[in-house]
Amino acid sequence: MKNRSESLRETIEEMIAVGALAPGQHLDETELAAKFGVSRTPIRETLIQLASMGLVVIRPRRGAVVAELGPQQLVEMFEVMSELEAICARLGARRMTPAEQQALLTAHAACKEASAAKDPDDYYYKNEVFHYAIYAGSHNQFLIEQARSLSRRLRPYRRLQLRVRDRLPTSFSEHDGVVQAILQGDGELAAQRARDHVMIQGQRFADLMASLPQLSAGAA
Repeated sequence: MKNRSESLRETIEEMIAVGALAPGQHLDETELAAKFGVSRTPIRETLIQLASMGLVVIRPRRGAVVAELGPQQLVEMFEVMSELEAICARLGARRMTPAEQQALLTAHAACKEASAAKDPDDYYYKNEVFHYAIYAGSHNQFLIEQARSLSRRLRPYRRLQLRVRDRLPTSFSEHDGVVQAILQGDGELAAQRARDHVMIQGQRFADLMASLPQLSAGAA
């Protein structure tokens, strides 16, 4: 069962992920304490935890702000994320149990429903479950922790990508290719498809850059 500190961290983390707390926004401890009905101490502890995850930057004598990623940082982090996803998919193709394969198929079906409904927010959450199912199937705990950590760091930007026109059906189609490769036990094909699914370059990078102002507008 989650304690109050974990719940507080997850709530603020979620607000950052959905843009309710935008990149560059100042995080006032007093305001947050009043909002959540707690003292400033647990808020300060939560901000330190979020800073360790890279979601918040704490500046001496100036307080905390939501971390911002520049274009070059985004490219670099998505580059690493795509490789971590590729490794997970490769190992998953070899190591997933029948129960884990079924969990992946269930998550895949949920993504299909959200895509058909043209609901990017719902798809975002279902998409996360889908990717976490692939991480779990790698059976490599260190890899799982690294993938989940970087995935959390990129949540606001991965979520934003899904709002680009036609991205939902394209994403689902890419998911389908990864699933089929994993079920066939083809690790190299699964890795390549997972890498291509996550990597941002060319038009996808241009679309993400054009969408970034929406992330800041979310806090307005």
